[in-house]
Amino acid sequence: MTRSTDLPTLVLLPALISDARMWVPQINGLADLAHIVVGDLTGADNMADLASAVLASAPPGPFALAGLSMGGYVALEVMRQAPRRITALALLDTSARADTPEATTNRRKAMARAEADFGGVITDLLPKLVAPDQVNDKSITDILAAMARDAGKETFRQQQTAIIGRPDSRPLLAGIRCPTLVLCGREDLIIPLEVHEEMAAGIAGARLRVIEQCGHVATLCQPAEVTSTLRQWLSGALTERGATA
Repeated sequence: MTRSTDLPTLVLLPALISDARMWVPQINGLADLAHIVVGDLTGADNMADLASAVLASAPPGPFALAGLSMGGYVALEVMRQAPRRITALALLDTSARADTPEATTNRRKAMARAEADFGGVITDLLPKLVAPDQVNDKSITDILAAMARDAGKETFRQQQTAIIGRPDSRPLLAGIRCPTLVLCGREDLIIPLEVHEEMAAGIAGARLRVIEQCGHVATLCQPAEVTSTLRQWLSGALTERGATA
């Protein structure tokens, strides 16, 4: 992708066993506002190393940052490591909390099962990623399944290990000073609304946006609504930055 020197950088971080395909509607819909880079969240099994890799691969200088689910966990770790580089932050269908014992147990069971039946793990995961009325929408589920298959069971193991070991980022929230959007699907079956409300309340000036008829992977479940909301967030951040420059 050719970079325009006139555009700021926006780094997008994907979810568990996902990649740039989950951000295609937003990449297309925001291309006039920013030079867009999709971070690679493979190759490490801890949040610190994943965040360091994102920072190392991003273009030099400041950038806006958006992450969904696991991407949000990494985004918060990026904020911990290099807060001054982040000009705006969007946290989508994610949490600042550490993993619960129950969630960790379920992740370990899925990791063990994936060794012999990764296809079955994917099949069981798909309905949790979309709204109930989208379970049979192949325009969404086929993309999710393809990304998961391409990621493979080793990436699944590494990423689940990183998620299990992530720190509680709630103490970090009060120190976030950049324009921040917290977005979630009303029908997110993995991370409920109250967790997003907690994050938004912990960040000064954060905006909470709830997308109706929308599941966990909001970028694919309701792409137009998510893209519109991200345009407002990014445009507002750019205006604010220009006013203070």
